[in-house]
Amino acid sequence: MIGAMGFASKGVFAKALYADGWSVETLLLLRAIYALPFMIAWTLWTSGSQSLLSVTPRAVLWTAFAGIACYFFGATWDFQALQLIDASVERVLLFSYPSIVVLIDAALYRRAPQASMLGALAITYAGIFMVVTGLDLHILRSNLTGAGLVLACAVTSAIYYVTGDRWTKSLSSAAYTVYALTAATICLSARHLVIGAAWKTNWAARDILLFGGIVVCATIIPMLAMAEGVRRLGAPRASVVSTVGPPTTILLGAWLLGERLSLAQWIGVALIVAGILFLETLRRSKPKVA
Repeated sequence: MIGAMGFASKGVFAKALYADGWSVETLLLLRAIYALPFMIAWTLWTSGSQSLLSVTPRAVLWTAFAGIACYFFGATWDFQALQLIDASVERVLLFSYPSIVVLIDAALYRRAPQASMLGALAITYAGIFMVVTGLDLHILRSNLTGAGLVLACAVTSAIYYVTGDRWTKSLSSAAYTVYALTAATICLSARHLVIGAAWKTNWAARDILLFGGIVVCATIIPMLAMAEGVRRLGAPRASVVSTVGPPTTILLGAWLLGERLSLAQWIGVALIVAGILFLETLRRSKPKVA
């Protein structure tokens, strides 16, 4: 819950910084650069250097792959989407990733989802349709590109949590996060150098607080909390606990950014949450093989 609520605040911080002149590329890179040392220090303090050194090359490669997918490609698409759509819509759509976890799980283990699971997925994606369109063509047009970017980010989030579910069994959740974020930070730095992106920032007092918020409250704490939650609960159950995320963003967006969802979009939010909760109920009720 701590991780989900922290990540839920990210869009509000980002949109406020965009309004003050920050660029997507600069915000992404500085966020990673400032967060990474804290993540390494926390890991060394809580787990010791062996937690980072006693890992297999295969674990490092898979973790780096997950980090690049989620914190480089996914984060880029997500932060670009926040320039196009409300933070409330972004968080609700990103919350669809648990349903993608189900599909990835089915593909990995070559087993078709049960009919009841397909029904839950149908409910979830009906909710996505309602949130994106609001049953209004104007809302659809304004949300289409941004929604596509967020859904692509949701796929990378699902990959990250499925990979974490596998590899945090052999390395600590903090070490998993450190290697993932390190790989993403290297890619973000390389891209900034290659494209010659300008450093578009604003270091007024308000922006220092906002940037500190997005690094600490919306990045470091959520990364650690979610990684540990996945280790303790597994990816499916951890993703369901994160149902607290969308309502948190909706409340923050309404309070701080003046965002409002239509009735149809609220129905969509309810359908997405209901679909995810139903998926978890089905997983828990699956008979165990003796």
